[in-house]
Amino acid sequence: MNGALTRYRVIAWIVGVMLLLLTLVAMPMKYFADDNTGVTVIAPIHGWLYVVYLVLAADLARRAQWGVKKMLVVALAGTIPFFSFVAERMVVGWIKGTDARPEFNKA
Repeated sequence: MNGALTRYRVIAWIVGVMLLLLTLVAMPMKYFADDNTGVTVIAPIHGWLYVVYLVLAADLARRAQWGVKKMLVVALAGTIPFFSFVAERMVVGWIKGTDARPEFNKA
């Protein structure tokens, strides 16, 4: 289980960073600087890495015996900027048995 979790954590960070590069660098370059280079390079890389992310998330879900709801949340995390980082922390909490939700009511 630890190997599957480590693989998932690594790919979640890579996919998250690639998605941020796509949305915060490549897309503004395309629309404001009329330069498609970033989108042409980063979008396919992110797409293929997202497929790897789905495979590794499915492997982890199978080993952890997650329900469909958890699996869908984790699968969609690679498509929303910044959410893959949040989901990665949530998954670590689920696997290690701790509650990984942020505490906003701390004094």
